[in-house]
Amino acid sequence: MKKRIAIFASGSGSNAQKILEYFKDHSSAEISIILSNNPDAYVLQRADNFEIPTHVFDRDEFYHSDNILNLLTSLQIDLVVLAGFLWLIPKNLIHAFPNRIINIHPALLPSYGGKGMYGNHVHQAVLEAKEPESGITIHYVNERFDEGKIIYQAKYRIDPDDTIELIQFKGQQLEHLHYPKVIENIIKELNTSSQQTQ
Repeated sequence: MKKRIAIFASGSGSNAQKILEYFKDHSSAEISIILSNNPDAYVLQRADNFEIPTHVFDRDEFYHSDNILNLLTSLQIDLVVLAGFLWLIPKNLIHAFPNRIINIHPALLPSYGGKGMYGNHVHQAVLEAKEPESGITIHYVNERFDEGKIIYQAKYRIDPDDTIELIQFKGQQLEHLHYPKVIENIIKELNTSSQQTQ
């Protein structure tokens, strides 16, 4: 039985694209659905290109109903992957998927995390602080922004004349390289633990 992955994304979905490509014909995992809080998000087109079902929701459905939880449960989702998803995950999902919701952040947490710290807001803060390096953090999700247990980090150097666009590019190269592999490792761990409990 392949493990089933749900991806949440709010925007273009470049990470979702890499994950879709990586798991397209994978032996032990598949992408079952892509969910978005943005009806105009390009990630929905990416899902369509791969013939993956999608679900668009609003704030009321996400925070004041069990619709999303029921949908994920009905699809027998094993792992929830956030790929550029900007809303805080509600308690009902966190309790239903303990240590089975992961996120990627475009900085080396615990620095440059928290509410409002996403995308170029992060890169701007890193540049203004004249940091010599930045990177990516893949972490478990809890009830607070960017505070879950860190799973994996990778770094890149920031040169004095680097622009926001350049450090965004450096970061995305690392995200696209590492996120699918880390997801694959977590799937392997889920498979191992489910075999042990059988």
